[in-house]
Amino acid sequence: MPSSDNANQGPELPGARRNASSSLRRALSILMHLADDDGHPHGTSLTDLATGLGMSKSTVLRLVGPLRESRLVDQDPESGHYRLGPQNALLGQLYLERLDIRRTASPLLHRLAQDVHEAVHLVTFDPPEIVYIDKVESPQAVRMHSRVGGRQPAYCTATGKAFLAHASDDVVDKVIAAGMPARTPATLTEPEQLQAELARTRDRGYAVDDVENELDIRCVAAPAFDHSGAVVTAVSISGPASRVTHDRLEEIGRQVIETARALTDRIGGITPTPR
Repeated sequence: MPSSDNANQGPELPGARRNASSSLRRALSILMHLADDDGHPHGTSLTDLATGLGMSKSTVLRLVGPLRESRLVDQDPESGHYRLGPQNALLGQLYLERLDIRRTASPLLHRLAQDVHEAVHLVTFDPPEIVYIDKVESPQAVRMHSRVGGRQPAYCTATGKAFLAHASDDVVDKVIAAGMPARTPATLTEPEQLQAELARTRDRGYAVDDVENELDIRCVAAPAFDHSGAVVTAVSISGPASRVTHDRLEEIGRQVIETARALTDRIGGITPTPR
């Protein structure tokens, strides 16, 4: 038997559901406004918050109440300004701890492999090397011999350059100090050559291994960024140079960048402004 309270309430009306959804969206807009409001590092006044959101002060006060109760929003006792509360840090930490980047990236990698018809890799960085953490095989007959868990030097791989282009000078120096022997006739073996290539990588948004690591294999890669703007992983397309031709590099580069940006968005990352 239903309780008398539930019976008295009756069925929820569609209008009530719409009102609740609208209130939730507006409450979330308060959180996003406080997160984006770089102009007020010490909090935002009620007047500025209402003006910035296009709401009345009474509406903001009504919506911010539950946010304060849950500590998603705090109010400075002296100035009365609103700012993000500590519960956001807990939620962010839990999200990052439970993030499975391979699972998150998997549908994007498969879609990219289908679009380009070449092998796609997901890679992490363990200087001076990169490590393959996932792979989608090419549908074509000639395939890559790479394997998940395998390692390659960072200085002569597209994914390695994607990391190094956004790494600190200390990390780049560590990779250079580990040695840059020629692995093919096209390998860049001088630090100055590598530095110039990293600058080009930053400018165009993607890195190229132009048959520098393996004979007849050309690769294109782009970085995905975490919440701090640091490169957390890189996505690459690899295939025989006869298929991944110079004429295709720009188009493949665009597709890899789009995939890496989609992954950045999915993990809550921030793509930094080009330097």
